[in-house]
Amino acid sequence: MLTEDVLTSIEESVLCWLATVDVHGTPNVSPKEMFVAYGKGNQKTHILIANIASPNSVANIRANPAVCLSFVHVFKQKGYKLQGNARILNKDDESFTEKHQSLYALTGDDFPFQRIIEIEVLKVNPILAPRYKLFPDTTEADQVASALDTYGVRHK
Repeated sequence: MLTEDVLTSIEESVLCWLATVDVHGTPNVSPKEMFVAYGKGNQKTHILIANIASPNSVANIRANPAVCLSFVHVFKQKGYKLQGNARILNKDDESFTEKHQSLYALTGDDFPFQRIIEIEVLKVNPILAPRYKLFPDTTEADQVASALDTYGVRHK
C-alpha cells in the first residue's frame, strides 16, 4: 500500500520518470505527465499512467514487466522511487473504462490515449537531495527557499 506521504508526493509532482528495459537489456527512461495512484478505497497499491506517446515503454513492458518509477518535487528536492511490475491495458480490457476515468480528469480531451500502463507497486524507497543527509537540520522550507534562489524563481 502507498502511504499518505507517498500519495501526497505523487499529487505534488508534475512529472515522473518510468524506467524500463528492452529485450537486449538496454535501459530506457521516459518522462510521464499523466499519472495517478489507484486502488480500492483507501488502499492505493497501483500507479496508472496514460500512454500518450510511449511505444518504447510499451514494447519494453511487454518484454519485461519489471519497472521503476521515480518522482521528485523540484523545489523540496525529495520524492520516491517505486519499483514493481507493469502491464499494458488496452481499450478491450474489462477494467480499462474505470481506470481511464481516473486519468481522464488529468488528460481531458487534450490528450486522448488508447492504452494505460498499470504498475503494481512492490517496493517504495525515498529519494532525498544530499543536503538532507549532509545537513540533518535541513527543513523542506529551507530546501524550497534554496531551490527558488538557485533557480531564480520569484513569486508574482
